[in-house]
Amino acid sequence: MNLRPTAGLLASCALAVATLTACGAHEPTASPTTVTPPPAAASSPTVAPPPSTADTAGTGGEAGTADTARPTVTATASAPARPAGTRAAAPLPPRPDAHGEAAYVRALTAIDPDIVHDDEDGAVDRGRAQCRTIQAFPGDTDRQVADAERRFTSPGHPEGFGRAKAARIVDAVHTQLCPAF
Repeated sequence: MNLRPTAGLLASCALAVATLTACGAHEPTASPTTVTPPPAAASSPTVAPPPSTADTAGTGGEAGTADTARPTVTATASAPARPAGTRAAAPLPPRPDAHGEAAYVRALTAIDPDIVHDDEDGAVDRGRAQCRTIQAFPGDTDRQVADAERRFTSPGHPEGFGRAKAARIVDAVHTQLCPAF
């Protein structure tokens, strides 16, 4: 019985689970001043030694063949490394107080009532995420507007609200939620 395809599949699944777990482990914080980078961990796979002849004697394989002498790669759980030249995600701004949230919702409703679509909390969360884009790409209005167009959707506008309204959304987010960016 050849167990190599199964072992490779298990190793791939373990690596995928470790990567997805690491990606979901970093939730945004409420205060941008207390953000700490994740600890650096070795991201290289661990190589297990090749099986000995005693390990393969009872499996039906031939001991000492090239198929059984290959090392097995096992995944290690570690945070994925950031590619060189990329920035870490900017922290989210703090959630506004009730007065600030109401002003922000009014600004979005003035653009189009369907932007909020009876989900004020979701609109605030999307706005805070848009602040991250504004901070990461200052002066790049094309990128900011494109991200707002993808981010701000509704059941009536699944493809977004168009470029003109997205530009107005970026202005409302910048003015109401993150004027310091």
